[in-house]
Amino acid sequence: MRQDILALMAEHRDLLSNDLGAVGGLLFDVGSSRYAAPPRVDDAAARAAWEADLAKVREESDKATKAAAAQREGDRTHTEIQGWLRDLGRALDYDVWIASNDRGRPYNGGKLGAGCLERLPEAIEKAPGADAVRLIDVLWLNHGKAHVAAAFEVEHSTSIYLGIVRMLDLALGGDAHALEGLFLVAPNGPEEEVRTQLARPAFSRVADLKVRYLPYGELEPHRESIARFGSGMKAIHAISRTLV
Repeated sequence: MRQDILALMAEHRDLLSNDLGAVGGLLFDVGSSRYAAPPRVDDAAARAAWEADLAKVREESDKATKAAAAQREGDRTHTEIQGWLRDLGRALDYDVWIASNDRGRPYNGGKLGAGCLERLPEAIEKAPGADAVRLIDVLWLNHGKAHVAAAFEVEHSTSIYLGIVRMLDLALGGDAHALEGLFLVAPNGPEEEVRTQLARPAFSRVADLKVRYLPYGELEPHRESIARFGSGMKAIHAISRTLV
């Protein structure tokens, strides 16, 4: 079998990969009828049908490749923004919590959760909605205290509804939190769409909580100067906007 595959590769070297495993995978796909083999008879109609099917397969493959690339880019961007917020929070002397499901993501040569809290303070852990709070993208806590100063949900790849619900769980979960800000961090473009969604009755409490919109375009150019010269939440409020 191996020799037959090598012979096939040699005969069609201008069309096939020189990777034995890749060609083996192609043969498996053809043999399992995932992809149709070209017609063996000299039939113009059959050939045309096969070429049309091949074009469809190529189009689907191209879409899948682009979707996978977009997903990878989305994951990278989401992690990058979390990393900016992590570093900024630490520079401003806050204890930082990274979402429990993101702590192990690679970032800047290390792990995203490096240097951050290993667990939330007991008062927060025992408050209602704690399971959701652990999944908030980034929390800044007053240093050495069981008080969350700010919560950030990066909206790039997470449903806005899910992010808002998590922050509501945090804000309404008891008196253990001294919140100075709830922030949706997102690209510049979708702000009006977000405002429209938050105007729905389901989010009536959001107005009371003064959730703010922090665009990437404001965070990126100002984060280093805020880290160097800032103190507390004042500068973060200055580059963000109240949503409702």
